Amino acid sequence: MHKAKLFFLFGALALMLPVACQQSAPPAAEEGIDDYPIRPVAFTQVHIRDGFWAPRLEINRRVTIPYTFQKSEETGRIRNFAVAGGLEEGAFEGIYFNDSDVFKIIEGASYSLQVHPDPQLKAYLDTLITKIAAAQEEDGYLYTNRTIDPSRAADSGGVQRWTNLGVYHELYNVGHLYEAAVAHYQATGERSLLEVALKNADLVCSVFGPGKNMGVPGHQEIEIGLVKLYRVTGEQKYLDMAKFFVDQRGNAQGHELYGTYAQDHLPLAQQQQAVGHAVRASYYYAGATDVAALTGTSAYDEALEKIWQDIVHQKIYLTGGIGAERQHEGFGPDYELPNATAYTETCAAIALMLWNHRLFLRTGEVKYMDVFERTLYNGFLAGVSFEGNTFFYPNPLQTDGVDKFNQGVCGRSPWFDCSCCPVNVVRILPSLPGYMYASRGKEVFVNLYIGSEAEIPLENAHLQLSQRTRYPWEGRVELAVGNEQPVEAALRLRVPGWARNEAMPGGLYTYVDGLQPGLRITLNGQQLQADVSSGYLQLETRPWKAGDLIVLEFDMPVRKVKCDERVLANRGKMALERGPLVYCAEQADNRKGVLNLQLDEEADFRYAFDPQLLGGLGKIEGKAVLDGEELPFTAIPYYAWAHRQMGEMSVWLAVK
Repeated sequence: MHKAKLFFLFGALALMLPVACQQSAPPAAEEGIDDYPIRPVAFTQVHIRDGFWAPRLEINRRVTIPYTFQKSEETGRIRNFAVAGGLEEGAFEGIYFNDSDVFKIIEGASYSLQVHPDPQLKAYLDTLITKIAAAQEEDGYLYTNRTIDPSRAADSGGVQRWTNLGVYHELYNVGHLYEAAVAHYQATGERSLLEVALKNADLVCSVFGPGKNMGVPGHQEIEIGLVKLYRVTGEQKYLDMAKFFVDQRGNAQGHELYGTYAQDHLPLAQQQQAVGHAVRASYYYAGATDVAALTGTSAYDEALEKIWQDIVHQKIYLTGGIGAERQHEGFGPDYELPNATAYTETCAAIALMLWNHRLFLRTGEVKYMDVFERTLYNGFLAGVSFEGNTFFYPNPLQTDGVDKFNQGVCGRSPWFDCSCCPVNVVRILPSLPGYMYASRGKEVFVNLYIGSEAEIPLENAHLQLSQRTRYPWEGRVELAVGNEQPVEAALRLRVPGWARNEAMPGGLYTYVDGLQPGLRITLNGQQLQADVSSGYLQLETRPWKAGDLIVLEFDMPVRKVKCDERVLANRGKMALERGPLVYCAEQADNRKGVLNLQLDEEADFRYAFDPQLLGGLGKIEGKAVLDGEELPFTAIPYYAWAHRQMGEMSVWLAVK
């Protein structure tokens, strides 16, 4: 395992005063802002304490955050700010958008600080923010690639600001700055980074808009960041600026269109298909969904739903990964889903999760959280190793053991020249608790089943709810109420798509084993009718108090999955799932290789939890055939592949 060699040791002395004891309150109250009708429960009010996710969050805190800061030091990403600010001598190092990597790590570190106070991490961030503030030009401009030496900007960035927005990421970078600044402010109560962000955002608002510069960013992200600044400050101009960038995209009046690669071919309301770069697209759709919720506009709704259906019905992998084509890191034609060359960037999985969560908050429809969960456990989680210091950029569903993408080494890489994926992982893991619960009035939505304790705000009350479960290995979930005084609430308990016999919304993937998994629910030991409405078990309003116990039991058989025949790569093949997990066969378990294995569609496969396998994994076992010989067969969760010696791997296997 690589060891971070920064001057702080994360977590070792994290026993300081709580964040609430630190400085100042938000400059504007969020309560006066129209927002999503369903509100997520903040991650600071949910504490994960299970055997599956809690270790991953702890590894992110202790290893991945300091490790990515270390790599940013080693590669000049952080030094660029010091040089731009005149604190050090030197030239710009790296790729022109490297500023954004540092901002993403700060965001993740700030999330971590909110639940794990750490004075050494806090001190490191203070030093780093000093460098960032020094790098900011007098009028608020912040882009180290041009500030250090405009005549020698990396990758031909050019002397003039805003001259090639489609390429040089000035606006993309600061979008991540805004997100980091809000997270840091909420963690510490200090305005040091927030003031940098606001000064830059004020500059952007003065430069762009109707009658001014009508350009839009080549890589979307600033829309999300501007919305976060609006929520914190209540300043309407930030929301207006976000809406301008959403509306101006695809509008040839005032700027030369970038085309389908950057979703800049038609106004959003006229778009019907997912095209181009998958990360840009999903950030765009997430930002547009934010703008729609906050402005009350419905102009994008039909287009966003059609685009979502286009992805889920025709362009998504079984793992929840998106972006089939390597050449542009993006969407290909309908039903083009190759396995060995699947790009399925980790960042794209993250962006898809962010968008689907927003769609749920806007509509309350369970299908969006079904896609979220599938992507979380598969397409996203595969992107970072158990050790927390190696990463996948692409996430193929098949390999011959010779890597073609991850910088020449088959397996996760310790870093990339373009390291957007590792630093994106850093900010998602500590915020995971914030995707578990949501509320609307007196309704409580339980969307993810993870061992945890939560304080859920309702109208004039808080509901204390704890989960005990070994999900995703077992389907039993205990939900215990902790309130001493009764709290009126209606509970909406999500029944995952896999438990409703739906492999994926839209029918691109279907179960072919004929099974009908059962679902049972008890309340205080009394069996209830397991009626599912709109994908949720609905427990109507009642007073909940300490001692109330709900027990859910989802059957978790091994499932056999087939794909729509129009996906040529999967024709005549089958995949295996159990619960939310997609499984794959690795040569480490199947010594004669897996690419030529054949499975019997009628065969029985059994599940077993192996506490000795990679720290404890559920595996699927059975028989397979290779060149006419019957062999023992083992599959492991897709997220766990590439942790042993390298060799062949495949999610989809031929059916004999």
